[in-house]
Amino acid sequence: MDEDNKTFFSDFTLTGLFTNNKASGFLFSIICAIFFMAMIANGVMIFLIHMDPHLHTPMYFLLSHLSLIDMMYISTIVPKMLVDYLRDKRTISFIACTAQYFLYMGLVGAEFFLLGLMAYDRYVAICNPLRYSALMSPWICWIILASSWFGGTLDSFLLTPITMSLPFCASHKINHFFCEAPTMLRLACGDKAAYEMVMYLCYVVMLLIPFSVVLASYTRVLTTVHQMKSAEGKKKAFATCSSHMMVVMLFCGAALYTYMLPQSYHTPIKDKVFSAFYTILTPLLNPLIYSLRNRDVTGAFRRVLARCQGPCSGTVGEF
Repeated sequence: MDEDNKTFFSDFTLTGLFTNNKASGFLFSIICAIFFMAMIANGVMIFLIHMDPHLHTPMYFLLSHLSLIDMMYISTIVPKMLVDYLRDKRTISFIACTAQYFLYMGLVGAEFFLLGLMAYDRYVAICNPLRYSALMSPWICWIILASSWFGGTLDSFLLTPITMSLPFCASHKINHFFCEAPTMLRLACGDKAAYEMVMYLCYVVMLLIPFSVVLASYTRVLTTVHQMKSAEGKKKAFATCSSHMMVVMLFCGAALYTYMLPQSYHTPIKDKVFSAFYTILTPLLNPLIYSLRNRDVTGAFRRVLARCQGPCSGTVGEF
């Protein structure tokens, strides 16, 4: 019985990203900087959208929640990795690994569904502009948001028990920097065919369905934009849609490699690189892509900054 308990509930060891002693300090500094920049950038996006009335639209409502999800899921992975490096400790308990897996799958799943539904928002705005206020009313926005969280939570509740109930009777050394699904599955022993089938179906729902919605929406959008006579209208539509498409391709491309390609295409180094891309880099790139390519966001930043400087300058003038 004790041996069985060790099989299921003993600690795991994460090899992490900091394997080369010469480069580990430099890599630690980069990841630490990326983490804090991602938290600040997404926090600023949420603050601007909340403070500026010009951004109180369905698109920015959904974008603010995208930033919130990015902040939450990078926080489930990076702080643990950074603290382990400073403490020179790479173990993670079974319970902590399960919690990290559950939160990570739920948040990433929610982001996938949200990105797909944000494509629907752009489709309605460009292809049915006269019905936009009706098709994207506040209660529909809340339904979209609730659907995203429901889809992500459902993924967590389906996949976490399946993965973490497997007998890890081989090595408990996780050749990764967090408890990711494909890596955990490789550690398990015994007949995994049924588990792999269920997990693959969940991945199809979580990845391919939102990705298909994005492709279908933007196919219609591009057709509509091509038929526009106004050059300014075309430019604005392409600017808005290209930002979203860039985010989708960066996030979904890396995730599709991780979860959809057969195991024969995977290596530990490739898995770490692709996982680092969509779990560490993407939360930083998302707000930068939307803010740098969006005049509404930069304009909101200037207005909020001017609003904050106004009282300060008035106070200084009185003295």
